[in-house]
Amino acid sequence: MKRLFRKVALTAAITGSILATSAQAEIRWDMPTPYVDSIHHTQNIREFVKDINAATKGELTINVHSGGSLFKHKEIPRAVRSGQVQIGEMLIGIMGNQNPIFKLDNLPFLATSFDQAEKLWQVSRPEVEKALDKEGMKLLYSVPWPPQGIYSKNKIADVKDLNSTKMRAYSATTSRLAVLLGASPTTVQTVEVPQAFSTGIIDTMITSPSTGVSSQAWDYVNNYTDVQAWLPKNMVVVNKRAFRRLPKELQNSIVTAAKAAEQRGWDKARKETAQKTAELSNNGIQVALPTEHLMEQLNQVGETMTSEWLKESGSAGQTVISAYKK
Repeated sequence: MKRLFRKVALTAAITGSILATSAQAEIRWDMPTPYVDSIHHTQNIREFVKDINAATKGELTINVHSGGSLFKHKEIPRAVRSGQVQIGEMLIGIMGNQNPIFKLDNLPFLATSFDQAEKLWQVSRPEVEKALDKEGMKLLYSVPWPPQGIYSKNKIADVKDLNSTKMRAYSATTSRLAVLLGASPTTVQTVEVPQAFSTGIIDTMITSPSTGVSSQAWDYVNNYTDVQAWLPKNMVVVNKRAFRRLPKELQNSIVTAAKAAEQRGWDKARKETAQKTAELSNNGIQVALPTEHLMEQLNQVGETMTSEWLKESGSAGQTVISAYKK
């Protein structure tokens, strides 16, 4: 009888061990991103999840749903916050209605180079993390887009050339920019850009060379004015509760992979800028630098928007801008 009990106990222990191992191996997360696979952000994400899979020896796998196939861009923050998915990627500025700190990322003509954008990110990151924490999310990493330029059918030499155009917007800040430029803002997500142009919903946009190439902008515009308005960033965030439920070693693996992804992503963005700008030109788009007159006008718009943002963001915003301008 004792042997029987020992046998049963041993079998139960082995079965429990197998089940525990199986449970660990079956941790599956879904990760929506709005962008197609050819974009450097998505490529970086796939390397990120590959690093996690390798570091955790398959205990945690992340299924990437690219191109807005699982959730539309505006739906991703809520999906992560509510736990519908455990992790996701989004443009920082898309959460501007939740907290003014997220609008900082889309302020034009404040940080117009990679070095400036990186400095602004470092001084603003703590505030972004605080805001995400209140939303039940944890920041993992952030990667920039190339500097933003103006896509248009006609050449742009003066702000008046943008008056009465229908300009693509994708956040509260880009909508405000369109208004100050005398254009009509129309919300259009990245994957919808070609259709929006072909149906006349928009006829101008301010976006990166990456988006211009992925949407084949040469099919509907002739000009790209490289004003380098700002360098918006995407961020990868995780549901705080889902993250805390993971074993500590898995949490550490994610954080380590995120640090590598951020560094790798910034390097990719720098290379992407030159490559995709050249590709625009090679496909027939006239790539031009802005005139001094146009830049003076655009910088004035940027100063107006920064002033408006400082009033909205209060002391937190003033602290960030002061640190950035030191």
